[in-house]
Amino acid sequence: MTATEPLSDSPAPAAPGRTLNLTLRVWRQAGPDAPGAFEDYDAPGISVDMSFLEMLDVVNERLVEQSREPITFDHDCREGICGTCSLMINGRPHGPQRGTATCQLHMRKFADGDTIVIEPWRAEAFPVVRDLAVDRAAFDRIVEAGGYITVNAGSAPDANLIPIPKSVADAAFDAAACIGCGACVAACPNGAAQLFTSAKLAHLNLLPQGQAERYKRTEAMVDTMEELFGSCTNHGECEAACPKEIPIDFIALLNKDYLRAKLKNRRYLSRKP
Repeated sequence: MTATEPLSDSPAPAAPGRTLNLTLRVWRQAGPDAPGAFEDYDAPGISVDMSFLEMLDVVNERLVEQSREPITFDHDCREGICGTCSLMINGRPHGPQRGTATCQLHMRKFADGDTIVIEPWRAEAFPVVRDLAVDRAAFDRIVEAGGYITVNAGSAPDANLIPIPKSVADAAFDAAACIGCGACVAACPNGAAQLFTSAKLAHLNLLPQGQAERYKRTEAMVDTMEELFGSCTNHGECEAACPKEIPIDFIALLNKDYLRAKLKNRRYLSRKP
């Protein structure tokens, strides 16, 4: 079995209250520059009502009781909001259930006797820190490049002061759902971050409040992205892996705005975008 070989798509859901006896094949790596390898762990008596991260908690408790090194993995809110959890499960970012972050994946999606392969995100821009934890600071560099939004300071304006069509507001809201987990990069064969960057741009560029710095922001964020990540070739794996199911339509908007930004920011005033 290879590290990224997906197992069966959808095992029969386990009945509530049942337990599973599993084998975990986990990537262990002591540090960024240390060699890594898979290690197997028996995980008997796992409740089907546990989340995937709760299952790892149980495994780690058992390892500590045996005076063995626990498995390092990223986690925080465990509600599918913060984007901290980042595991490749059986070759799929976040596991077999679409539109679901690792922390929301429950063990009922697996079958008794399964071998579950668990790896960190595999992308050059996300170096391994230890075991399953990776450094996603490259995403921060993209967001930092976007700068700020000009606003009039003061009391909160009335809700309907700036009319925004519902379709525009809905699209911006869909883009803002991005939690920055990095599944799109891990799934992409090129290690591209176009889906992440396009979502972060669209939720600002679609709204009136984001127009003042729209093209400056677009050029800066895309140029930074291209320095750190691979290039998009429209495989569409990012959309399939995204736990918030953000569509690749936003990448088309990014490309359109980037072209306009290159024209406007170079002061080609005689040329219309």
